[in-house]
Parts: sequence; C-alpha cells; structure tokens
Amino acid sequence: MQEIPHIPVLYREVIDAFAPCTKGIIVDCTMGYGGHSSLLLEGYPQVSLIGIDQDPTAIEFSSRRLEPFGKRAEIRRGRFSDVAKQVIAERGEELCGILADIGVSSLQLDQRERGFSYESDTLDMRMNPDAPLSAAEVVNTYSQSELETILREYGEVSNARRVAETIVQRRPFGSAKELSNAIFHLMPKGKKIHPSTLVMQAIRIEVNDELGELERLLDAVELSSIRRLRVAIITFHSLEDRIVKNRFSKWSKNCICPAEAMRCTCGNNHAIGKVVTKKPLSAQEDELRSNPRSRSAKLRIFEIQR
Repeated sequence: MQEIPHIPVLYREVIDAFAPCTKGIIVDCTMGYGGHSSLLLEGYPQVSLIGIDQDPTAIEFSSRRLEPFGKRAEIRRGRFSDVAKQVIAERGEELCGILADIGVSSLQLDQRERGFSYESDTLDMRMNPDAPLSAAEVVNTYSQSELETILREYGEVSNARRVAETIVQRRPFGSAKELSNAIFHLMPKGKKIHPSTLVMQAIRIEVNDELGELERLLDAVELSSIRRLRVAIITFHSLEDRIVKNRFSKWSKNCICPAEAMRCTCGNNHAIGKVVTKKPLSAQEDELRSNPRSRSAKLRIFEIQR
C-alpha cells in the first residue's frame, strides 16, 4: 500500500453528506490524492465514482490508490469545471452527487518545488504544471494596479496598495521565499496564519482562476436537467464560501421577483432544491488536533430536487 500523503478534511462530514446516494455516480471534482474518493467508494459499495484532477502527479498517485475498486473508479484529467460539465452532459441522471474540495491540496503545499508555500525556492503555484500562467509571471510582470486589485479582491489584504508598490519596486523575484521575505514587514502579525499567507493566497487564486472555476462548476450544475443530486462544496476562505452560500441561496428561492415588487409575478416556482446545511459544517475537535489545516474548512450541502 502506498504511503498516504494527505488527510482529507471533513472526512466524516463528506461521507454523511452523500448518505442519500445508495446507487449511481458521485463526481469528485477535486480528486487530489484520492482521500475523499476512496472513503466514498468504501462507504457506498453500490456507488461508482468519477474523479477529476488537473495535476498529473495526483492522477498517477490516485490511479494506484483507487485501483482496488476496479471499474467503480474512473479518473479524468482536466479543469474540473470543464470535465464536470462534460460528465453532466454524458451521464446526466446517473449522477447522484458532486463533491468539490476547493483550493490547494496539502501535498501541493508540502512540495516546495511547486512554489505554493511561502518557504518555497520556486515561484510557480500552478495546479496544472502545463498551464501557461505561473506565479512568477503574475508577480514579475503585472502592473502595480493589477497586483493591488488581486491582493485586495482575492487576498483581502488591507494594505494592498503598499504591498503591490513594494513588490514592483523590489522585483524580479525568483522564489516564494524571497517574495515572502520582501513583504513580511508589511503584513499584520499575531494571527494563527503566517503573515504572508493572504498574499500567497491571492496570487495562487489568480494563477489558477480558482473563483472562476468554482463559478463555472456551479453554472454547470444549475443549467443541468438532473432531477436529483447532492452537491457538497468544501471551501477554505470567505471568498469561496460567499460564492457557494449565495448560489445555494439563489437555488432555494421560489420567488425571483425584485425586492421592491408589490406582488409575485414570476410564478413562485423557481427553486431547484433545498439547502441542507443552514450553517456550514466545520471540523470536529479531534480532526482539528490531528489536522490543523482543517480549521478553516467549511462544508455546505445542497439537495437538488427538480
């Protein structure tokens, strides 16, 4: 058996999320190193799974990890929004669940050569190593105003202008460690996360178009004709969680008339299902102790019932 390099977050909550899936196909949009996928296949023997990832290292590892499940496990490489849209078109009513664990995986963070960590000796951050845009290009070629925008919008960096100005003045940068050291003195101290984390997060989101990917996945689900489907999304920061929360809220509304409307004229039948988790689920105490990275994970679940 391979050494497992990754502990899937909210593993119990994810298993419970798909309890209605007694048969059919679950799509793991962010398969990574197969943690959630293997647990779902073990927990639901009548279910098949399609795992999606754009990282060839993850594909290679998970292919071996999921091999014992035989034909019940299928793996596809690509951006999850594109592949999930294809799977929805191909398999339609066979699907019973969609899972997405948004963000960078633990192993990608731990592999310093990937350039995700503030201690990395490279400046890359591409989830797909073949993608054209890297962190080095963002940091070393974007204008000051462009950098300020992504720092403010994707990292919610309070002094984004000053940080962007410092980056432009001190570039080029050849590593994430070098970048982190250059801006360290500008970042707020005393929090549980490393001071450079939010800057690294903003750059990573830009490189991988993470929020756009999430929006496109939700679009594909919304525009599908699938009648019954469990959708479970794990997020790690407020930007992602806000997108999921707002979309699930939209999906659960029968009336879509403007707030100022005196009476309903839309037909009051636009809901495509119900929100299962009124508040997001978070890690339990024992998981927090064994896997500190789970502290920021939030799971929201929606039940499509067309």
